[in-house]
Amino acid sequence: MIGLLSGKIFEKSKDSVLVETSGGVGYLVRMTTSSVAGCHVGQDIKMYTYLKVSDSALDLYGFQNLEEKDFFELLMTVSGVGPKSAMNILSLGHREEIQSAIARSDVKYLTGVQGMGKKTAERLVVELKNKVIASASDVHSTNTGESAILTDVLEGLMALGYSRDEAKGLVKNIETEGKTAEQILKLALKK
Repeated sequence: MIGLLSGKIFEKSKDSVLVETSGGVGYLVRMTTSSVAGCHVGQDIKMYTYLKVSDSALDLYGFQNLEEKDFFELLMTVSGVGPKSAMNILSLGHREEIQSAIARSDVKYLTGVQGMGKKTAERLVVELKNKVIASASDVHSTNTGESAILTDVLEGLMALGYSRDEAKGLVKNIETEGKTAEQILKLALKK
């Protein structure tokens, strides 16, 4: 099994990179859209990988750190969630945000995943809530108010016609501490 891959990025697309190793072999590695956005052609890269073997293909998934890979594997323990769905879930945001959403049973947040319906999101919460609650409780206890405010801001921006990714981009560099959702929304719209 391929567990770690190191090489240069030969080319990239929206959700994958082609990594050329020092031996001259190119591996197509699927990654989250945010991870791919942070890569550029010619860059040296080292990543943890997960190999999915099926009758028709060998699919390789890449991760920036071991925690992200472990969470990806945990997501796939849920019935109806395969590697592609797990990668789409990871594309929702930071691992801690997703774990926090699962811990607080935020099905609405989870249905923002491409191809995930309400029933699968509910199953995800039921099966993983107790498994992620310990790690998410640290983030949740310190950021409960801030997280709820940011969720409100993102939903407000999406109601105005922005996609989830566009809304996250608008809010990304705004200092949110001590601000209301309305104040943050105004700052985002000024961008």
